Amino acid sequence: MRTVYRGELPVAHGRFHVDSRREPREPVPWEACAGQTDGLCGAAAPGCLFLCTGVRGGTVALTVEVHGAAPPLDDHWEDVVEASFRPLTSSTAVLPCGHGALCELALPPADHRVRYCGRGLDDGAGPVGQYLLQFWPAPPAADRVVRQTSRGAAHRHRGVPAPGSPVTGGPSERERAETRSWGGRLPSRRVRAAGDVARGLVPLDRDLLDAVDAACPVTQRGLARWAARRAFTTAGLEGVDWVAPALAALDRGEPLPAPFDDSQTAWDRFFTDDRTALTAPDPPGVGHGAPLCRALALPALRAAADPDPLRAALGALFAAAVAHGTDYPALFAEARRCFPGLGGGASPGA
Repeated sequence: MRTVYRGELPVAHGRFHVDSRREPREPVPWEACAGQTDGLCGAAAPGCLFLCTGVRGGTVALTVEVHGAAPPLDDHWEDVVEASFRPLTSSTAVLPCGHGALCELALPPADHRVRYCGRGLDDGAGPVGQYLLQFWPAPPAADRVVRQTSRGAAHRHRGVPAPGSPVTGGPSERERAETRSWGGRLPSRRVRAAGDVARGLVPLDRDLLDAVDAACPVTQRGLARWAARRAFTTAGLEGVDWVAPALAALDRGEPLPAPFDDSQTAWDRFFTDDRTALTAPDPPGVGHGAPLCRALALPALRAAADPDPLRAALGALFAAAVAHGTDYPALFAEARRCFPGLGGGASPGA
């Protein structure tokens, strides 16, 4: 466990944010909670979190932690919610409303779970309230209310815009928020059901997202395998003795062998092997950003093994893109050349 921050959090308008977008960062809208069960931690906007407090203005206590796996839940906390979060870059900041970054989290752009805990949400204005943010690697899952005690939390949970909620003169609040979160136009229901594994591609290449959705399952499965292998090649890890069998199994359409049959076991092996750990020397031909490339290779492989071909393609392609860093347009252009059914247009920035 790593404690990133422990201290005071200035609060304005009853909220603060977590943001992994590249500069300049825009305000995270309250509609980030749209379509969720909980109204305390909005995670509908890609790469961002909208977090509510029990005070409109003043100071509260905040602790931010990063874990390797799901931490135990402390009975000290009165209100607890969880959501999925996938950073868009390796620079993730906690941002008090109207202030600069409170702290920076070194999270790889991979799937995480965030737990937001609060105590004293009903105490009113002033220097009251305690809050805890915890992050750990985890596959995407629906948000949930783990514990509800305060009236303030109950009010916010009830206030989350529901599907089809009426708004005079136009679409529902949820529909407008969801449209914005998908880059201005809604994708198919299958893409929306894929959740975070699809949302990560929105700011990178929105047209490619639709092209992958329109491809046949055989193309989607082939793209997933190709993207996973490209991620490992970029990371310089395709020849590691416990990685190569997994890539071969993926190509044959077989279940992933150990340690990739269990997420936690795979991460344990990754962090303890001197050839793959974040502190390992850069492989020949792999330059700046190699530790991040290595960290993103594992999610690409597990994503490519997803039973759903569309989820597999989208998840593996996004992981490979982040592993390529600023060179991701070249990766997308190569994908279009290798899979002509995706369309011949160049990726933005290529």
